[in-house]
Amino acid sequence: MIFNDRLKILRKENARTQDTTAKDLGMPVRSYQRLEMDGAKTHYDTLLKIADYYDVSVDWLMGRTDKREVNR
Repeated sequence: MIFNDRLKILRKENARTQDTTAKDLGMPVRSYQRLEMDGAKTHYDTLLKIADYYDVSVDWLMGRTDKREVNR
């Protein structure tokens, strides 16, 4: 699955731990770990938080485009 792979890439590029990232996003660590491990489905609000946190587009996170940039 693309989402979990990209999530992991972003976290590592930003030198963050799963624990730190989960806390920054306001979610339980185990929930964040599931997102990276098996691409568990997440709520729309959480998806937007993740995209804003890493300053990437939701479409890129979901594998709909190869462009990371957010169209504003």
